[in-house]
Amino acid sequence: MVGIRNTEQAAYEVIFRQDEVEIRNYKELIIAETEIDGDYNNSGSIGFNRLAGYIFGKNIQKQQIPMTSPVYREAISEKIAMTAPVIQQKTNQKWSMAFVMPAEYSLETLPEPLDPMVVIKQIPSKKVAVLVYSGSLNAERITDKSQQLLSWLKANQYTPLSIARSAAYDPPWTIPALRRNEIHIDID
Repeated sequence: MVGIRNTEQAAYEVIFRQDEVEIRNYKELIIAETEIDGDYNNSGSIGFNRLAGYIFGKNIQKQQIPMTSPVYREAISEKIAMTAPVIQQKTNQKWSMAFVMPAEYSLETLPEPLDPMVVIKQIPSKKVAVLVYSGSLNAERITDKSQQLLSWLKANQYTPLSIARSAAYDPPWTIPALRRNEIHIDID
């Protein structure tokens, strides 16, 4: 049914909430990630299809893996070395997309991808600032909501440790008003 989420979600604990912003502690995660050359719109279908292929059996063991949420997506930034600080610059031509793997798997038990563009990574536990919103998911909306979260972090004296990434919980056919979208920024 549209609007009902029944997939496993990445485990976290909410430690603070103010309106649409939450501070969460995320447990260690394992993700399947891919990088895509291209703009936001084209990279979405390419990345999703590549990762879906992996979880639907395009792996050495031909094993299917249950879909989880959220699906993470972020612009890959170019790091430019400076004396201080290191500056990250958005290029808009490269994106990464990641599926969170079900909690029952470890790096040792996940099947090995056949596609060399799919990489399995372990993400350590971390504290994350999250802005929750509904509606359409597009590059402009992600930029706008990312700026909103960065402003909130500055006003509340939190230090960002990462660039913003999008987290989508619903398939694209979900009615926009019922979609759960988030912006995540790692914090100290």
